[in-house]
Amino acid sequence: MKAILLIVSIGVTLGCGSDTSSKTVTRDTLTERQRDSILANSKIPGARGVGSALRASDSVGAHVQRVDSVASDTTDH
Repeated sequence: MKAILLIVSIGVTLGCGSDTSSKTVTRDTLTERQRDSILANSKIPGARGVGSALRASDSVGAHVQRVDSVASDTTDH
């Protein structure tokens, strides 16, 4: 029994090792916003909440731009 356990543990140890020199690094080409948008359109539980958060963020961003626009218009005069 001990021999089987030893063989299994050696196999697991060797299987978990990695040869990083032969692996290439893959970069995610999607922005966080794009990933969130894809998630919001999925059927994963809670995805509607992500969509609602994105819409709220867009709304706040648009409001901030409007306020900044008004502020710059009033300071130019």
